[in-house]
Order: sequence, then structure tokens, then C-alpha cells
Amino acid sequence: MPQRVMITAAAAGIGRAVAKAFYDEGAKVHICDVNEAALAAFREEFPEIAATHVNVANEAEVDAWFDEALEDLGGLDVLVNNAGIKGPTAPIDDVEYADWKECLAICLDSHFLCARRAAPVMKAQGSGNIINLSSTAGQYGFGNRTPYAAAKWAVIGLTKSLAIELGPHGVRCNAICPGAVRGDRINRVIQGEADVRGVAFDVIAREMTWSQSIPRFVEPEEIADMCLFLSSPAAKMVNGQDIAVDGHLETMHIR
Repeated sequence: MPQRVMITAAAAGIGRAVAKAFYDEGAKVHICDVNEAALAAFREEFPEIAATHVNVANEAEVDAWFDEALEDLGGLDVLVNNAGIKGPTAPIDDVEYADWKECLAICLDSHFLCARRAAPVMKAQGSGNIINLSSTAGQYGFGNRTPYAAAKWAVIGLTKSLAIELGPHGVRCNAICPGAVRGDRINRVIQGEADVRGVAFDVIAREMTWSQSIPRFVEPEEIADMCLFLSSPAAKMVNGQDIAVDGHLETMHIR
């Protein structure tokens, strides 16, 4: 029986790579995203994959999406909580409270809202797999990115707690912690850091990978590969882990 998979923020970037990987493996996939232009492009490229406009920080929209997707898929085997934003790049004393709350709402609250809907479905069937996208910022911290780092640390705490709570029901929960993943999102991160420090984009880009044992950007498909592994029988005893896909980041300090 094909796996039934829901993925948040999957019309572009890492989410798109994850959706494509599961689809290529024969899974039934239903994605959501808040970006209408990205959704339109995704639907054109993957007409067989259901794609819904959802603000995953909005409880009512998440509930409506789950109602739709569960009926469409006929159940749920894998939930990939991929949604996130970079949040503000600034010293803590310059961070606006509204920006802090927005970052946590999208990077953390969305994971809670989706896991809360997925849990009873998976518990009832005695199986399931929740994958939360955290970050190496959730393992090391990240100066000038306190809202983002705080949210990503919290995602790991949520993951480990869900693993304890759901494991006895046959449901696993793990966190993937990507390093610097090639794409538009990391470009925005780099530009934000460059603006704050008053240096060139290329300086920050080099610093992003200099402290990795494998000094290059991670490809989105490499995050998708880890999602496939965690959803496979090969990972049946992998639970409650925060797994870095980062080429072995030795330090998070980029200056």
C-alpha cells in the first residue's frame, strides 16, 4: 500500500524536494503552502499531487487542510512539518516583538497544530511517522537570529516529547536539522546577515560553510533523502532523534 504523506510549505525549496521524492517513490502526497505563485507552479509541474493554500500558523486553516487531506489520502502515514521562515536578522535589542511572535508562530506553532491533528489518526492505526524540520540553529544557537534559533530549539523539544508520548502507540517522531541548504531561503539569510554586519554577500556565503567538514551547501534533495529514510522500515527503531544533515558543522559561529 502506498504511503500517505502530508507536507507543509512544500511548493518550493526543501518541501518541494521532499514532495517529489515521496511521489517518485509511489506515495500519495498532499502538500500545502501559503505562496500562491509557488503553488501555481507546483500544480503545473505535479498535477497529480494535491496542493492547498494554507497559512499553517492559523489553527482554522490547518484544521480545514487536515479534513481535506485526510479524506483525499484515506489516512496518514507520514507528516513532514517543513514550514518555517528566517525571521528577523538583528541584535536582540532591535528585534520587534511582532517579528518574534511571527517567527515562532510559523516555525513552531505550525508544527504543534499539525502534530495535534496527526497524532490521533496515527495512534488509532498503530503506526505513523512525524518528521519535524528543525535546524543546526536549534543545536548551536545563531547570533542575530534569536527568534529563529529559539523556535528551532523548541522544535527539538517538541519532537523528543512527542516521541515519548507517541512511541508506545507505534508512532515515531524525529527532527531533521539541516545546515545551510542551497536555495532562495539561505540567500535571504545570507543577505540579512551581510546587511547587519555591513559586509559583502560573498563573505557571509563563504563563512556559512567554512566550518563544515564537508565544506559545501546542502542540496534540498539530501534533506528529502533523510525524510525517505526516516519513513522507511530501515528506520523503525529511530525515534526522538535530532539528526543533522549539514556535512558535519563544527561550529555555528560564522564570524
